[in-house]
Amino acid sequence: MTDKKRIAIYPGSFDPLTNGHIDIIERALDIFDQVIVAILHNPAKKALFTMKERVDMINQSFKNNKCVQVDSFGGLLVDYAKMKNAVAVIRGMRAISDFESEFQMALMNRKLNKEIQSVFLMTGLRWIFTSSSIIKEAAQFGGDITDMVPEAVHQKMMEKFPKIKE
Repeated sequence: MTDKKRIAIYPGSFDPLTNGHIDIIERALDIFDQVIVAILHNPAKKALFTMKERVDMINQSFKNNKCVQVDSFGGLLVDYAKMKNAVAVIRGMRAISDFESEFQMALMNRKLNKEIQSVFLMTGLRWIFTSSSIIKEAAQFGGDITDMVPEAVHQKMMEKFPKIKE
């Protein structure tokens, strides 16, 4: 038996963090000692929230859980994972439509670094329809998203889209 921590990276844009993401993180913690929520800096994507806002919202959502760390990165995921001494990359899948692109990414990551495993977790049924983009769209038009995002995210969404119903 080893005393080495089993660290997993959960990469994504998290723009914003949803309860579906939280479901994946909490279940990953049943398998790993620590999960690093790694926000990808992607200049090609127009984000609603700044990197700092996303880091702050995730930190607030997990403020009572020392096993969740929040960070940001750019470049190759496998290089970042190696730098963080991670053994795995966590990916959440909602539907069969996610499989092809996730499978392709996992194969490329495996080609680049065989030591980093890809672990796929199916999103809980309650969150199958949930995505950051669909939540942003609903919020933009005044939809009630209170049960789809953590409270810290909901507060920030109300600042961005004042039409959100309380």
